[in-house]
Amino acid sequence: MLNELSIKVNIADRLYPLKVTPEQEVIVRQAAKLIQEKLKIMQSQFEIKDKQDLLSMTILDIATQLLKLQQMVATDEEAVEKQLLEIQKLLKDVSL
Repeated sequence: MLNELSIKVNIADRLYPLKVTPEQEVIVRQAAKLIQEKLKIMQSQFEIKDKQDLLSMTILDIATQLLKLQQMVATDEEAVEKQLLEIQKLLKDVSL
């Protein structure tokens, strides 16, 4: 990619160098910040000391939230599609 930026993000006290596009930079930094915040919450709530366990539980929490959101979007898409079909049917009936 031509327009890449070199950035570093801190996750669990480690710096990770990344190459991202300018469009990706903000979201990647937000993702790293979210991970850091969740790590702190997991550490304080569950008193997890081992970093591997802490990272695993954080990833599980984020993945669970992602899957819930994906299910909600799929359900919403199905509802919208059903409503569109009903509207099309009504319009077809009116135009007859």
